[in-house]
Order: sequence, then structure tokens, then C-alpha cells
Amino acid sequence: MDKNLLGYKGVKPVFLIVGFLTLVQSLSILLLAKSLAEVVSALFAGEPLKEQGATMLLFLLAFLVRHACAMLMSRVSYRFAENTGSSMRRQMMDKLFELGPRLAGDRGTGTLVTIVLEGVTKFRTYLELIIPRMVGMGVTPWLLLVYIYTLDTSSGVILTLTMPIIIVFMILIGMTARKQMDRQLKSYRTLSNHFVDSLRGLETLKFLGRSRSHSESIAAVSDRYRSATMRTLRVAFLSSFAMDFFTMLSVASVAVSLGLRLVNEEMTLVTGLTILILAPEYFLPVRLVGADFHATLDGKEAGEAMKDIIDRETVKAVALEADGNKAVQPLQSGTFGWKPDSVLKLEQIGVQYEADGSSSLAEVSLGVTGAVKIGIIGESGAGKSTLVDILGGFLHPTSGSIVINGNRVSALTDEEWRRQTAYIPQQPYIFSGTLADNVRFYYPEASMEDVASVVEAAGLSKLVSSLPNGLDEMIGGGGRSLSGGQEQRVALARALLSSRPVMLLDEPTAHLDIETEYELKETMLPLFEGKLVFLATHRLHWMMDMDLIIVMQKGKVAEVGTHRELIERKGAYSELIQSQLEGIH
Repeated sequence: MDKNLLGYKGVKPVFLIVGFLTLVQSLSILLLAKSLAEVVSALFAGEPLKEQGATMLLFLLAFLVRHACAMLMSRVSYRFAENTGSSMRRQMMDKLFELGPRLAGDRGTGTLVTIVLEGVTKFRTYLELIIPRMVGMGVTPWLLLVYIYTLDTSSGVILTLTMPIIIVFMILIGMTARKQMDRQLKSYRTLSNHFVDSLRGLETLKFLGRSRSHSESIAAVSDRYRSATMRTLRVAFLSSFAMDFFTMLSVASVAVSLGLRLVNEEMTLVTGLTILILAPEYFLPVRLVGADFHATLDGKEAGEAMKDIIDRETVKAVALEADGNKAVQPLQSGTFGWKPDSVLKLEQIGVQYEADGSSSLAEVSLGVTGAVKIGIIGESGAGKSTLVDILGGFLHPTSGSIVINGNRVSALTDEEWRRQTAYIPQQPYIFSGTLADNVRFYYPEASMEDVASVVEAAGLSKLVSSLPNGLDEMIGGGGRSLSGGQEQRVALARALLSSRPVMLLDEPTAHLDIETEYELKETMLPLFEGKLVFLATHRLHWMMDMDLIIVMQKGKVAEVGTHRELIERKGAYSELIQSQLEGIH
């Protein structure tokens, strides 16, 4: 059983209800077996059928109670599985937004999409099946075994000795199946990420003339997943066959023992028939657990994967004293509000992911005031994206402190700060929906007039006029595909519609050609006015339009100043310019 199962909200009442229904169902099985054996035995003895009406009615009643209990258990488990699955999906989405794009980069977009969509469905199936199966295996066999011992000790001993053999065999098969399932899940995640990456880069592959040759890579990844799936199915089919074989062998042993004693008149027919009817029922819960094990294993794995993300530790922002210790007073409302006269300072900020590893950021200190455009420049691996994650509240620094509006805090991970920031990544996600719905990402209740206004401001008017349905045109998966520049304009329109005072851009034009980048730049620069903008890029031509430039080197701030100041200083910034000029030649 999953160690997290008892930790889900509302699971204990469900276990109590299912446990009570299982007990009633087990008693109905005893009554069913006893009444059926009595009817068959009486008829075999030559008694008239009409005299068995009361016993047959009792059998019918027990039969109906048994299946009514099964139906009620299924409904209770289904309702709990639906509620828990929906809750897990909401928690998962909230945590993904809280952790930001870094998690998607680490885990892979395809993996996360698979967990949120298919994983939740499999997890619901797992919960719906595992609760009645586990309770049934813990109640029904032992109740039936006690009753069988009261009827015949020899049969009880045979059933007692054969059950552990089947359970041990189940454990061995389960260990083998788990290894195969882990391989299949790993292969499936690889396939998901590969598919998403291929879909995103399809236009580039076509442009380079590599789309056909890339199909071989897709076929190889798909074939690995097919092989892993077939190995898992082979184990599942073999284990089901072996389970049925050993169960039938155990029941046959009991039947032979009963038959010999019936021939020797050492046992009555009604007792023998009752035990023979109960023997398969004794093994049935274990067989159901074994049969559903493979159907629920991937659901269990999906639940553990979701739980791992949901329980991922996120350090909340707290108020700090001047010496860096936690303040007695909690954070006040409005601490993270950003206004034209607001001040933000980073003091000795550091980020270190592993205790023995190198620092991604070290001793970063800077200050900004009001609405300014700040460029963050540096080579790959210099710490630009990590700094943007700190500023966006996606990451909690491991050292240092932040001062905002005169309040010293440990991080910008507060929800109030996130509601004021608009994030534009290198590759914005365009979901399947209308163009208007994609623009409404941050502001779902926006009117169509507001959407049209920001679409025009973002330079998408020409695109909208070319679409048959205008703003109602379906884009994204299954709809009209957009170019890289158009996707960035959609992301820009999202940020404008939200009217958020802080904009974070992490390499927004890194994958665009230079002509498209300059065209997009002409649209973006006027829209930065009146906002606090952090633009991380390795393209130096943006820096001349920035009010302040932060030059990053090996996780540290090498220089801070305007374009003119840094040119005159002839330091790290000048070296970057020279290296890019040499790269051109």
C-alpha cells in the first residue's frame, strides 16, 4: 500500500465506510454459501423443491446484499478518488506556478504535462481500486478462514498454508513488475519530453531541412517505449496466469480432501459444499489485488510523482531585522507593492543548490528605484537566469537579504509580489485556445476591447487581420501555429493586459533571427515605459536602450552602470563587446 495513502484528506472515513461494507459483504458471502449448500444438499437427498423456498430466498437476499455492498464501496471509493484527484491537480498547478519555470526546465515540460493530465487520471483509478481491494484482503479471507476452521480443521489448515505461498509469489512478481514499470515510466517521460521538444522545434527543423531525418530519432525513442511497454505487459500476463494457477491448485487440494472424506462418509455433504463454495471466495480478494496491481502501479507512481512536487520545500519570504535575523513582526500587507517611488535593494544575495557545490550567485548587491529599464548581461552560465528567478520570486536565496520599500525581507517569494510581475521567457507557452484567451492569460476577465487594444500595441494587428476569425482564431496545439516572433508578441500582449508594474524577460529573443529581433525590439521598447523592467540577455544591442546595466560573471556582479559609463570604464562590459565583435569576424 502507498505510504502516502493515509495522508490524503478524508481517507480515514472512507476506510471506515469501506471496512463496514466489506464486513457486511463477508457475512453475506458466508450466508450465501451456507444457504446454497443447504439447498443443493437437500435436493440431492430427494427433498421437494417447494420446501426449499425459505432457504432459496435467504440465498437471494445474501446475493443481493453482497453486490449492493460492492456497488456502494465502488461509489464511495470513486467519489473519494475524484475529489482527491481534483485536489491534487489544483495543488500541483499551484505549486508549479509557485516554483516557476526552473522546475519545468529541470523535470521537462513533457513530463509535467503528462503528470498533470494522464497522471491524475491514473491516480484516480489507483485510489478507486486500491482502497476496497486492500480492505477486502484484510477482512474477508480471515473471516472466511475462521468459519471454515469451525466446519473442518483440515481444510482450514490447507487454506492457511497455501495463502502465504501465493502472497510471497505476489511480492516477488510485484518487485519484478515494479522494475519493469520504472523502466517504462522513464521511457515514457523521455518520449513525452522528446515529443514536446520536437513539436516546438518543428518549424526550425523544416527550415533547416532536417524534419524528415528527425523522424528516425522519434522512431527510436518510440521503439524504446514500445519495448518497455511490452516487457511490462509480459510480466503482467504471466503473473495473472501464475496467480490463477496457484489459486486453482489450492482449491483443487481442498476439493480432493473433501471428496475423499465424503466418499468415506467422514463428512456431511452440506459441510463439504459450504467449504468448497467458500474456498474460491477465500482467495478472491488476493487474486483481485494481484490482478489490479499492474493496473494501479502506474497510478501509484503518478501519485508519488505529484506528491513529490507538491511537498517540494518552498521557503516563504519572512521579515528580517537589520542583522539578518528573523523579525518578531510578520510581513505587513503592502510590503511588496511597487509604485513609482518604490526602492528595491539586493544585499549580498547568494544561491547555492548543494552544500558542497559551487554558488550559482554570490554576494550580489544592487539597488533600483521606480520605473527603470535594467539590462542583465553576461555569458551563458554567468547567473543571469538565476538572478531573474530571484527577482521573480521563483527562487529563495540561500544567503543575503532584500530591502523593498524600507522593509527587509528574506526573499520575493510572496504572492503579493508575484501578482505584480509579468514574466516573459525565452519560449512562451501558447496553449490550445483562441488568440484572445491566450492574451488573457494573466487577466481572464478582460473584455474583448481591452484585448484588441493590447494586441494592437504589441504589433499583432497585421496577424489578427489575416486570421479568418480574428481574435477568436484557435492557436496552439490543434490550431494555427505562430512564428517565434508572433509568440513573443502574444507574451508581450499578456504582460500589457495585466498592467503589472514589473516585467521580467529572460532571453526573450534568444531563438529569433536578428531581423525579427530588431522588429520586435521596436515594439517592445515603448511598452517598457513606466514599468520596472529586468531584461536578461546576451544580445548587447539591447543595452544601449537600458537605463542601467548589470554585468554578470561567474555568479557575481562584475560591473553596474549605464552603457556610456561601462564603455569608458573598459572592464568586463567592454570585454563582452569585444568578444562578440571577434565572433562576428
